[in-house]
Amino acid sequence: TIKPKLGLSGRNYGRVVYEALKGGLDFTKDDENINSQPFMHWRDRFLYCMEAVNRAQAASGEVKGTYLNVTAATMEDMYERAELAKELGSVIVMIDLVIGYTAIQSMSKWARRNDMILHLHRAGHSTYTRQKGHGVSFRVIAKWIAARRRRPHPCRHRGGQAGG
Repeated sequence: TIKPKLGLSGRNYGRVVYEALKGGLDFTKDDENINSQPFMHWRDRFLYCMEAVNRAQAASGEVKGTYLNVTAATMEDMYERAELAKELGSVIVMIDLVIGYTAIQSMSKWARRNDMILHLHRAGHSTYTRQKGHGVSFRVIAKWIAARRRRPHPCRHRGGQAGG
């Protein structure tokens, strides 16, 4: 995950991606909170990140990539972002759980049609999983997501179930 997540311009964010890939990482990913800010519009971030990926691949001769977060307020906006990511040569896009199950399914179908990898970040899971009197285990949520597909599934973000 690229840090700091806030405060960088698109150009500087892309520079951090390049340095991480040049330093030996194969992939980087947007922070789940990264969206589009006045100082770093999503389109600029995508352009600079994919430029960084291409430069790092050329310098190393290795396959490199970055997970571009396409999460947005509407499906139309998410499709627009995902299409640009694909046009720029990305093989993977990322969405956050908070977009809801219908939107997750829609993006999953888009990814299949477009031969893209879809990474589902667990952002927002605590609204379901940390309730003492009710709620749902994150493992159950992950199984719900997997059961809806029953096909080769997109990548799911796994992390500490107790706080991260």
